[in-house]
Amino acid sequence: MIVHHELVGQNDAPCIVLSTSLGARLQMWQPQIQALTQHFRVLRYDMRGHGASPSPAGPYSIADLGNDVLQLLDHHNIRSAHFCGTSLGGVIGQWLGIHASDRIGKLILCNTAAKVGTDEGWQKRITEVRTNGMASIADTVISRWFTGSFAASHPQVIASIRDGMLASNVEGYAACCEALRTCDLRNEIATITTPTLVIAGDQDVVCTTADADFLHASIPGSQKLTLPAAHISTVEAAEPFNKSLLNFLQ
Repeated sequence: MIVHHELVGQNDAPCIVLSTSLGARLQMWQPQIQALTQHFRVLRYDMRGHGASPSPAGPYSIADLGNDVLQLLDHHNIRSAHFCGTSLGGVIGQWLGIHASDRIGKLILCNTAAKVGTDEGWQKRITEVRTNGMASIADTVISRWFTGSFAASHPQVIASIRDGMLASNVEGYAACCEALRTCDLRNEIATITTPTLVIAGDQDVVCTTADADFLHASIPGSQKLTLPAAHISTVEAAEPFNKSLLNFLQ
């Protein structure tokens, strides 16, 4: 299975893979494209169950989601790439750093954690979306993704993000929730040897600065950066995010 994706930039440039949060489409990375394509081939994709990608029957595991990335690299004959993931994308990045370090150049883990949420919280969300659909959770989830001031001043951005969440396949989204519910990498991330940058949002209530501190303390030689943002710092703090990302990669 090859997930829906977009590959842009010069063929001879190094590649960076961009992996979204749960409930988002590849369009979430639009604020990064102009800055990154000056230096890199940029490969962004819709996770299985999201956007225009297939939604195979669940349950899914983080290994399934990580192997989707490796299949995508193989599909384009890309031996290794940098990897930047937000939230669930950052959990996939941790899995790749643990299990496929030979394929990853540098690793950027944004607004993520080695263990995201609680079993009870994930089960509640899974039950809600299976019973009442994506619209039943969209506004609550997105209200935690951005600060109130950013949401109020960027209504078109919020509307686009919401459209992306509503485009998710209910069963595919639920299966990705199941992957997060069963994933706990806290005892494995110390084995990551890939150069790693951990990025946090100072107002992120989903994956907190404490979660970022744990990643930074556990991953040998990692760097840590905190940005003025809630959960989707790639959008809310796009300019400092892009500058820091390029500094780290170059």
